[in-house]
Amino acid sequence: MGMSQERLGESLGLTFQQVQKYERGVNRVGASRLYDLSRVLDVPISFFFDDMPDPRAGGVIAGVAGFAEKPEGYGAPADDPLTKRETLELVRAYYRITEPAVRKRVFELIKSMGPIET
Repeated sequence: MGMSQERLGESLGLTFQQVQKYERGVNRVGASRLYDLSRVLDVPISFFFDDMPDPRAGGVIAGVAGFAEKPEGYGAPADDPLTKRETLELVRAYYRITEPAVRKRVFELIKSMGPIET
C-alpha cells in the first residue's frame, strides 16, 4: 500500500515490531484493530477478506448463524468490484504513473480490452 511499517505503527499507536507481528501472523488481529487498520489504510474492512470464500456459496463458514447474510442495505454487494483489493491496487498503480500522456494511453488500452459499451 506504499506505507512503511513504522508509519503504519505510528498511525495506530504501535511500534513497527508490533506491526510486523501482525503481518507475520504472530499476533492475532482483533475486530477493533482491523477497524483501525481499515481507517488508517483508507480501505473497507472487506478489503482484508477478498480471498475468503463466499459463505453463501458453501464456503468455510456456511450455515453458521449470522454469518451467511447481511442485513438488507448493509454494505456493498459481495461481487461489487469497487470493494476488491485488486481494484484498489490497480487504481493506486494507475495514479503512480506520473506522465499524463502515458496514463491516458494505459486508460485507453484498458478500456479497449473490455466489452464495447453501447
